[in-house]
Amino acid sequence: MKPEEVAFYLRNNPQFFDDYAEMLAEIRIPHPYDGRAISISERQIASLREKNGQLQQRLHELISIGENNDAIGEKMHRLTVALVSFNTLETMLQGLYDHLRDDFSISHAVIRLWFPYEISRKKPRLEFTPVSDAVRVLIDNMKRPYCGSLLADEIKQWFGQDAKRLQSFSLIPLRRNQPIGLLAMGSPSLERFYPDMGTLYLERLGELIASTLARLTDYRIDLPAHAPPQS
Repeated sequence: MKPEEVAFYLRNNPQFFDDYAEMLAEIRIPHPYDGRAISISERQIASLREKNGQLQQRLHELISIGENNDAIGEKMHRLTVALVSFNTLETMLQGLYDHLRDDFSISHAVIRLWFPYEISRKKPRLEFTPVSDAVRVLIDNMKRPYCGSLLADEIKQWFGQDAKRLQSFSLIPLRRNQPIGLLAMGSPSLERFYPDMGTLYLERLGELIASTLARLTDYRIDLPAHAPPQS
C-alpha cells in the first residue's frame, strides 16, 4: 500500500486503534527534535506542545498589535481634539507640526497647499509655495497614502538639507472631494514608512487635516485652483 492509502484508511477508520490498542505502545516513530524513537502518544504530546507554542506566539503578536493600535488611537484622539480647538490657520499648522513631532515622533513633516488665489494671496506662508503640475497629477492619481523609500526630487527638496539623511517617506493627500494639498513626512529610519504598512490611520489623518483647513480658510470646492486676481 502507498503511504497515502494508509493515511486515508486510518483517517476514515478511527476505530482501528480501538481494535488494536496494543499497537499504540509498540509503534515507535522518530522524535521531531533529537531523533530518538518515541511512541505515538509521546509524538502527539510533542505536536500539541508545538502547536500550543505557535498559538501562544500568535496571541502575543495580536496583543501587541492591539496595544499599538490603542496607543495610536489615543494619539489620534488628542490630535483631533486639538484640531477642533484651533481658530486660525497659523495656530493649526504649528499645532499640527508640534503634535506630529511630540506625539508621533515625526520631526520631518512639510505641507503644501494649492488653495484658490483668493485664499493663498492673503496668507503668504511657506505651505502655499506653488508646486509643479507633475506633483499635482501625482497626488490626483493617489488612491491612498504612499509609504516607501522612493520620492520625487521636487518633494524631497521640501525637506531642505535634512533630505539627505531621510530614508523613508509617507505622502498623504489632503482632499475635499478633490486634492487641496499634500502632507509629506520623512524619517531617517528605513523601516518607519515601508510599502506594506497599513495606511488606515494615515488616511484618517489626511481627512482630519483637510477638514480643519477647509474650516479655517472658508475653502469652497467650486473655486478654481488658479483664480486670477480680482480687479
